[in-house]
Amino acid sequence: MTDSKKIYQLLGMAARARKIVTGEDLVVREVRAGNAALVILSEDASANTKKKLTDKCNTYNVEKHDFGSREDLGHAIGKEARVVLALTDTGFAKKLSELLNDYNRGWANDENTST
Repeated sequence: MTDSKKIYQLLGMAARARKIVTGEDLVVREVRAGNAALVILSEDASANTKKKLTDKCNTYNVEKHDFGSREDLGHAIGKEARVVLALTDTGFAKKLSELLNDYNRGWANDENTST
């Protein structure tokens, strides 16, 4: 099973456990309140949204990853397209962080080995 498939499945499990907050305003509120353990931003988010959430996550020391498209993120959690997700559970966040880091490391390795 590919790493991206595992990530989407874990996002689905977190959504069913009601440990995900979606939407830019709600995610920013959770980051400010210290409830967000991990933020996932779609790769096709607008530059303004990326800057706003990157700045908030850096200020409040919350891990942030760019991953997937808005349609894929929404589909994974059983909703319409979603640009940004925040995980409020540290267990889900830790596992997702590991998977996302492995996934991103894999992409870096692919780019370095291609000729």
